[in-house]
Order: sequence, then C-alpha cells, then structure tokens
Amino acid sequence: MKLDHRVGHILDVDGADLYYEVSGPEEFPALLMLHGGLGSMEDLRVFEPTLAAHFRLILIDSRGHGRSTLGREGLTYQRLEADALRVLQHLNIRRTAVLGFSDGGIVAYRLMASRAITITRLVTVGAPCELEDDDPVRGIYARVTGKSWREKFPDSYEAYQRLNPTPDFDRLVSSCVGMWLDSGESGYPGRQVDHMEGDVLILRGDGDHLFTRRQAVDLADRVSGSVFGNIPFAGHAAHEDQPAMCVRIVGEFLRTGAGIHDA
Repeated sequence: MKLDHRVGHILDVDGADLYYEVSGPEEFPALLMLHGGLGSMEDLRVFEPTLAAHFRLILIDSRGHGRSTLGREGLTYQRLEADALRVLQHLNIRRTAVLGFSDGGIVAYRLMASRAITITRLVTVGAPCELEDDDPVRGIYARVTGKSWREKFPDSYEAYQRLNPTPDFDRLVSSCVGMWLDSGESGYPGRQVDHMEGDVLILRGDGDHLFTRRQAVDLADRVSGSVFGNIPFAGHAAHEDQPAMCVRIVGEFLRTGAGIHDA
C-alpha cells in the first residue's frame, strides 16, 4: 500500500486529531516511522519500498503537521513522545522498531530511554540528543519564522497548506521554534540517552549544519551498543540527498535486528 495521506485514520489525543497510516500484515514486526519538523510522513517515503517488504509500517503526522491538527497545546518533544505512545497503544503494539528523522529521532530517543514500550532497534537520521545553551544552532532556530520558511522551502509550505485541515502555518512554526529551543525537561532527552538499552544506529549527513560530526560521535560513544554512520555528500536530510545509501544501510540494520535475512 502506498503511503499517500488518503488511506489513514484519525485518533483524538488530548485535543488534537492525529493522522496515522498503517501498512503491512499484522504478523510482520512493527516499525514506527517519525518525520522531522515542519514536514510530514511523506518525507520518509523513500524507505517504504524496502521496509514494507519486511515490516508493518506505522507512520504518524506529528501534532500540527501534515493532516494532524495542532490542538490547544504548544509543541514539545515530550508531547510528541506521548502522542506516539498513544497511537501505539491504540494499535495494541507493545514492541516495535523505530526510525526517526531530526525531530522524529529526538522523540525516538525519549521513547527508548523511557522504556514505556519495548524498542527492538532504533535508527535516527540527523537527530542530536541535546542543544547546549551556547550552541550556535540556537541562533538559527530563533530566526525561523513562517515567512522565512515559506521563502526558503515553498514546497514544504504548499504541502502543509494542501494537507492540513486547520492550517495556521505561522502558529505551527512558532510552536516548533519553541520546541527546538526548549532546554527544560519537556525538551531534548540529554543525559537520558546514557540509560538507553538496545541496538541504535545513528546517521548524519556529512554536511549537516544542525548536528555536527563531533556531537554525533559523542552521542554514539555514550549509547552502549550503538553504530554510527556519517553519510558523505549529504546534508541534514541525508535520506533525501543520498537515498540509495541510506535505504541500504537502514534496511540492513533493521532487518538484522528483526531476525529477517535476504533469501
């Protein structure tokens, strides 16, 4: 089944209508896929042909993104973590692998560290675990507005306008910026990652200006059992810049963890 924002379901979670799609037989191992900020599940479509052959895919449009409404609350990584858990509980899924890009990867770290659900394997792309007070990336985030995003990423804005049932792009961007800059307990997992248990693959594009190579190596050193991959000739969205390479690496890592091997 092609993921196309037409065949999904709506779940009311704490004042927001969360849109999600499920693809694949129930007997397949589950794989939760979480997209990045100001995107939608369609941003992970490049992985679908390979992973759908081996996994039951669960994709969620994050609160306020895609076909999901924002609700009354502002966005935090803690809020998105709770949303993902509610969808999994609704589907009666207690065990899953997770693939998260950027904000989705940050949420995935929180999920794995919380141990509220069994995560068999975790893959993140372009996802730091913390943002220090003096990190220059804070300045980049602080300057993002609805206007600046529309001008730099018009396709992203047009997709949002096409999909969202209650569009208010400026409010969504403001809420995302607040989440990106949040240094409290509701924000980045920080030292929580030191207590994660399980197999983790940390990927970044070599030109990622939001997640440095030093940060990625430090994170990999802190997470027991992790694997680090630096993707050449790629930026923050490494899976878009180098799709064949990323799909091969992610597919091999996840299939090995699920006990699935090529014939």
